[in-house]
Amino acid sequence: MKRGKRRSEKTGLPPGTPVHVGEQKSQRTKITVIDYDEQHLEEREVETVEECAIFKDQPNVTWINVAGLHQVEVLQQLGDCFGLHPLVLEDILNTMQRPKMEDFDDCIYVVVQTHYYNDKSRKIVTEQISLVLGPSFVLSFQEWEADLFDPIRERIRSRKGHIREMGPDYLAYALLDAIVDGYFAVLENLGEDIELLEEELVAGPGGATLHRLHDIKREVIFLRKSVWPLREAITGLARGDSPLVKETTRLYLRDVYDHSIQVIDTVETFRDMLSGILDIYLSSISNRMNEVMKVLTIIATIFIPLTFIAGVYGMNFKYMPELGWRWAYPAVWLVMAAVGVTMAIYFKRRKWL
Repeated sequence: MKRGKRRSEKTGLPPGTPVHVGEQKSQRTKITVIDYDEQHLEEREVETVEECAIFKDQPNVTWINVAGLHQVEVLQQLGDCFGLHPLVLEDILNTMQRPKMEDFDDCIYVVVQTHYYNDKSRKIVTEQISLVLGPSFVLSFQEWEADLFDPIRERIRSRKGHIREMGPDYLAYALLDAIVDGYFAVLENLGEDIELLEEELVAGPGGATLHRLHDIKREVIFLRKSVWPLREAITGLARGDSPLVKETTRLYLRDVYDHSIQVIDTVETFRDMLSGILDIYLSSISNRMNEVMKVLTIIATIFIPLTFIAGVYGMNFKYMPELGWRWAYPAVWLVMAAVGVTMAIYFKRRKWL
């Protein structure tokens, strides 16, 4: 993957300077337009921003989706066309934003983080999505072309639900709802990984188990950092006083807020589970070490008196009566064996073995 610009490269630039910060995750910038009302639907991919200008003052609902943020001049033209504040354009291009909601009177800007689970690498992939809600339009900005919003497009095409009957605020709600629903899919995969981790812990933990544990814990922490601010952004939309969001839509936004709370609760539960798994792993390793040390200590304890006996008869003094006895050697071996067996029986009865 190509390395993008870092946040430090914006140091010293005036506020509102459009600079793409982050990795380039697509080869080109793709702009698609869906213009609709209850009876009318027009969907197409445009090549230039000028083709989007005709939809600005239309009475219909216009949804313009931009996939690919690395072509700054294209996004700047689109921002000028729809009258976006320079700070909004700067935040859209900075893919390291904290999820938030800002009300600019003539439009509402929402930036969130969405996540995908990569089955091959078993890691979470993060994408920043920006939404701009205007009087008759919704602008969405993605880092690459993904299928996250395909169900919304299908609902518009097939006229399922109320989306064709509602305004742009309902469309913005539907996009946020799709983003939050994506969290549940990621959490299901994380839950399966945690279950596998627990099974590995019971079977016999090793270095790979600890490495995977730290990977999952780090992903859960990143997920938590995205979800908590998302809740605040949805709260601002649901409880704000902007005329761009109708009261009927605020009811749906409160439902998305409830879903975000469920996601937060699940993430916190996963954090507690991973902390417990780490404690169990450390305790298991400690117990295994204690078992090894106990066995070694018992062996050393048994051999201490045997070493003493062998040391006494290995001093080679001239006058040692036992050295002249015919059965002295087997007698010493018999005594040493008796001492070892006696100590082993004693340790067994004390349940040290």
